[in-house]
Amino acid sequence: MKKIFLILLTLTVVSGCSSWVYKYDIVQGNYLNTRDIDKLRVEMTKEQVKYVLGTPVVSNSFRDDDWHYVYTIRLGKSDEFVKKELIVHFVDGKVNKVTGDFDQPKDFNTPLEG
Repeated sequence: MKKIFLILLTLTVVSGCSSWVYKYDIVQGNYLNTRDIDKLRVEMTKEQVKYVLGTPVVSNSFRDDDWHYVYTIRLGKSDEFVKKELIVHFVDGKVNKVTGDFDQPKDFNTPLEG
């Protein structure tokens, strides 16, 4: 009987230490940094945008004029959820504007040299 009580007591004490358990950060989507976003320019082609930012996470199969780059992370230790999104809008296959959680690059309105 003493052994069972000791085992139950040990399990109870150990289960109270669950905050010591390491939880992984869960990262999903396209990680975007300001350095890459600053490379975007008006009138860039879709291939150029794909080279700079990678393939978008979400694109509409029927209307391929808006590319959504979404990045989410759930921090394991605090369960904090962070979501960042960048939407690249195209007109006639060329970048027209950029919207989302990032600032528009300061040189965005200066087209790349042909």
